[in-house]
Amino acid sequence: MMYRVAIVGAYGNFGSIIYSKLKGEANAPFILAVGRDEQKLSALCQGDKGSYWAGDAHSAAFVEVLRKHQINLVIHTAGPFQGQDYAVARSAITAGANYCDLSDCRHFVRGISILDDLAQQAGVFVLSGCSSVPTLSSGVIDYFEPLFRKIHTIDFGITSSSKMPGVSTVRGVLEYAGKHIEQFENGMVKRVFGWQNLTLHRFPGLGGRLLANVDVPDMDIFPARYGALTVRFQAGAGLKLGTLANFCAASLARLGVVRCASVCADWLHQIGKRFEWLGDKKSLMFITIAGIGIDGLPYSHRWEIEAWDDKGPTIPASGAVALTTMQMAGVAIEAGARACVGVIPMETYLEAIGEPLITTRDHSGI
Repeated sequence: MMYRVAIVGAYGNFGSIIYSKLKGEANAPFILAVGRDEQKLSALCQGDKGSYWAGDAHSAAFVEVLRKHQINLVIHTAGPFQGQDYAVARSAITAGANYCDLSDCRHFVRGISILDDLAQQAGVFVLSGCSSVPTLSSGVIDYFEPLFRKIHTIDFGITSSSKMPGVSTVRGVLEYAGKHIEQFENGMVKRVFGWQNLTLHRFPGLGGRLLANVDVPDMDIFPARYGALTVRFQAGAGLKLGTLANFCAASLARLGVVRCASVCADWLHQIGKRFEWLGDKKSLMFITIAGIGIDGLPYSHRWEIEAWDDKGPTIPASGAVALTTMQMAGVAIEAGARACVGVIPMETYLEAIGEPLITTRDHSGI
């Protein structure tokens, strides 16, 4: 029987990548494209096997749509997830469908466990954060953890290309800019400000990139999962100007000049679109793990994945593709609602990315 997937936000930045990848599978699943704009859905699905539904996935009507199409898996890509409720996930559970989302919002991913009892009773899984963080990041650490007797520090981050995401994504990113977020240092919770503490990082082939503090779900997961005493995450735009702009918006919010940095989102998005041509179209994710190696000596390992030609969004989008292919292959996943950690192995995730312009690098040493 054909596997059946619903993609919420199918014509969006990430949803369209997932749609394209899944329809290109040799044993392609049935895909129900979901969104509010019927014209965009029709254009997306033209000539493909599958169907679409133009409507609000947060409404009660979505349950019957899922039942009608006998959907096995709902993939929720319609962010930003800051401030969203769990209506889409609840509809999936009610319809007896599995669910995953691409949220990188710490509070959204942490709160998904409120649905754990319902998901277990329905016999379905509900996985939040099926994206670069925390799914790929944890998959990478899981892969290299056997090289360590003890992990002390996890220092990781993402530098995007200069290509601007949608304005809603920019608005979501700025929601916590200039506000307190929690990281971990020497076993203690450390409060820092979002999009502050600018740091210049140098990467082979990319040169210097500015990164700043960003809030991610991993901060709630990694200290307990790996016993790490220090966990840091930073991110930044491909152009230094972009990260500086976020830093300035965060500073205005921190000083109380504006209520929230997200009020600057439309303006920053317009400026970013004008200058994105100056970028090199490269993005990169890095993870540095440090601690004590299996020989009892200090040891560190650095892993990087680089995307060229503005292919960066392929990386966060590919977690849902990997999950779908695992399900189609009959891989059993435990029922319940939780963060998408320890579910998709690193190798499976990288295989789902499958882009020729993406490379990985490993560096080991003290």
